[in-house]
Amino acid sequence: MFDAVAPQPENLIRLDPADTPAFGEAQGFHLIDTTMMYAPKSGGVKRYLLAKRAWLDLRRPDIRHTLVVPGARTEAQGSNLVTIAAARLPFGDGYRMPASLTKWETVIRMLEPDIIEAGDVFVPGHAALEAGEALGVPVVGFCHTDAATLAALHFGEWAEAPTFNFWAQAYQRFDHVVAPSRHMANRLQEAGVERMSVQQLGVDTDLFHPSRGDRAKLLKRLGLAADTRLLVFAGRPAREKNIDAMVAAVERLGAPYKLLLVGAGKDVGYSPNVICLDYERDPVKLAGLIASCDACLHANENEIFGLVVLEAMAAGLPVVGPGKGGVSELIDETVGQRARNVEPAGLAEAIEALFARDLGELSAAARRRAETRHGWAATFEGLTRLYSQILGTNARNRPLALTA
Repeated sequence: MFDAVAPQPENLIRLDPADTPAFGEAQGFHLIDTTMMYAPKSGGVKRYLLAKRAWLDLRRPDIRHTLVVPGARTEAQGSNLVTIAAARLPFGDGYRMPASLTKWETVIRMLEPDIIEAGDVFVPGHAALEAGEALGVPVVGFCHTDAATLAALHFGEWAEAPTFNFWAQAYQRFDHVVAPSRHMANRLQEAGVERMSVQQLGVDTDLFHPSRGDRAKLLKRLGLAADTRLLVFAGRPAREKNIDAMVAAVERLGAPYKLLLVGAGKDVGYSPNVICLDYERDPVKLAGLIASCDACLHANENEIFGLVVLEAMAAGLPVVGPGKGGVSELIDETVGQRARNVEPAGLAEAIEALFARDLGELSAAARRRAETRHGWAATFEGLTRLYSQILGTNARNRPLALTA
């Protein structure tokens, strides 16, 4: 069914040397990850999946890992990536919308997984559930998106309730659900999901490192003065990222504050206080850009996690962010500044408060926290233990609920 083609180069991942599995963990199983949130310019979900694949290759070679994602054609790309033909979404930055539940389910069944992780509740997620039922294997749902909140933001409040009901019913079907934050876990509990645990995502602390920064070189490249206070945000130009509020906050402050938007400034109107750079595909260059700035700015109080916050902290940047949502669980006064709200005035107030403090001390604390709490190893060790526990139960009769 699949045409073999040469594997495409992917994002650079640096990891520690291989270790042996912990005693008692299931070995020799086939894990499939499937999601529609995988595209050339996609963000956190793709980084999570690529980091998982690299970690498993080095640390758990006994676990066979296959990604099943949308693509231009249905084909196998090497031994661990299968794409299924799907139409591109207009104005979707390369994202594709899977349409055939039958095709998706057939491919997953042909690959004969022992356990499946679904990264959404759209066609791939429902196909995973159907394939799991047919094969008698457990299916884990990793909740990367609060679909109801996004529906209300993009379509109006009328869309929230029906979307929430659809979302809730889908996640209730999984054998187990993983939330990346307590914020998301609370939303899932509201949806009636009981078989759930919290597992935070991580960051490559070798790739995102203060040593990659060259502030003077970046300021010269951007034509900025040496006394510039340079904030950065890297991500998709999505409405939920609240880019307009970040721009307005920096405009409100004026000189010497500037905001660097990497990939997120596509629809931002001209502002002398904002510099927009294109999406950066090279992870080393992205890490260098972030490490060359003074602080990270994040303004989405509904973010379920916020990988760019961890990347900034690992690069030695303090973070200004919201006081609620997933980002608020990553930052506090030790490593940054929580804003009282994500309106321009609230963000501007928090930015000024941050720069009035000892940035050197905050930078060191941010890096230390990323190293000690948020390496990818902790994420994937936790997930492989979860997979082993689920495989050790009669998953079709529902495994025990696990908590973080």
